[in-house]
Amino acid sequence: MRGAEFAVLVLVLGVAATTAFGVNVTYDHRALVIDGKRRVLVSGSIHYPRSTPEMWPDLIQKSKDGGLDVIETYVFWNLHEPVRNQFDFEGRKDLVKFVKLVGEAGLYAHIRIGPNVCAEWNYGGFPLWLHFVPGIEFRTNNEPFKAEMKRFMVKIVDMLKQENLYASQGGPIILSQIENEYGNIDSAYGSAAKTYINWAATMATSLDTGVPWVMCQQSEAPDPIINTCNGFYCDQFTPNSDKKPKMWTENWTGWFLSFGGAVPYRPVEDIAFAVARFYQRGGTFQNYYMYHGGTNFGRTTGGPFIATSYDYDPPLDEYGLVNQPKWGHLKDVHKAIKLCEEAMVATDPTISSLGSNLEASVYKTESGLCAAFLANVGTQSDATVNFNGNSYHLPAWSVSILPDCKNVVLNPAKVCLSSVEFILIYDQTTSFFKKVKCNNSS
Repeated sequence: MRGAEFAVLVLVLGVAATTAFGVNVTYDHRALVIDGKRRVLVSGSIHYPRSTPEMWPDLIQKSKDGGLDVIETYVFWNLHEPVRNQFDFEGRKDLVKFVKLVGEAGLYAHIRIGPNVCAEWNYGGFPLWLHFVPGIEFRTNNEPFKAEMKRFMVKIVDMLKQENLYASQGGPIILSQIENEYGNIDSAYGSAAKTYINWAATMATSLDTGVPWVMCQQSEAPDPIINTCNGFYCDQFTPNSDKKPKMWTENWTGWFLSFGGAVPYRPVEDIAFAVARFYQRGGTFQNYYMYHGGTNFGRTTGGPFIATSYDYDPPLDEYGLVNQPKWGHLKDVHKAIKLCEEAMVATDPTISSLGSNLEASVYKTESGLCAAFLANVGTQSDATVNFNGNSYHLPAWSVSILPDCKNVVLNPAKVCLSSVEFILIYDQTTSFFKKVKCNNSS
């Protein structure tokens, strides 16, 4: 791809626009539908209590500049109600302020209330006093637990409603989550697990937020709850109903840090490949966990030997600084995918083989819209393929993006593109990383 071609891409997508929040958010089998329009959305996790309120505006703006449409956060029960019926929403705990800042920046919000959140957070987000409620058993068909869970859910939803923060009220919240990765542990509860999940779904939808609810890692999520995928790769994920969109709530940009362990690292080329593959194979909503990890202040860390830093090797580091080349390269991926949005939301992809480990996905409409993704899922060898009468080079473990089914605007295996000024290369002779300036002209 030549520099002039990519300059056109940047110009097309660099035009600033304020998001107009729709009053009606629904979904169909292809995507979330905001004010009657299907959307391809890119989201990123920023947990408000893992940074300071002074950092929030800059974090949110850098997320928007990086090509995000949505900011996602958990809500932390033990942070807000450390003592039963004594609530705290001050300082780093000011959820309302955080959501308002997201909206003021022209972005949407996804609020994952849980109330179990995991998140390497102390007690999974549950307040300690909950353990001592007579007769309680967590996360199952247990009346004391369900009563306390519903009370907290109502508290949070009513607070957000009072501030008109749901899209149905003109606010930025377009999505909510009930429970969290329950499918990983539901077998331990037997038949009571299904009863509990059905209750949780009914309870959540009865709160009348006017936006869809999701359950991540829960293949038996009952209608109308959307079941979603968490993991390093979700291109093979299929929703449990042909009426639900393919959504990815946690694309792990790295991992949490443990005392005595190596600093986790995930190459941006691998993340970009996973993102492109997900959209290639019919996905329309993807969330980075984390986009900014932040810091585990005080005694909020959950689990043995988890460090104070929750950096997670994301696009924005623990201190809110841009982490290159990860931030810039993913920004370029988002731009390329957005060029395909109109075709992607109009139809389902037609997937065909181009050879061993080689695949084409085409979004083509009767009106003439056409976008294509050409993938080489082999990890060892580059390949050359013929597609629509043209020849294309596909590096190993990569996806070429063609918004017009002809011209490649990006293959994420190449990191040095418009938004990346330098990369770090490991120098084996010195055992240090050295900064190498990118050549963005080709």
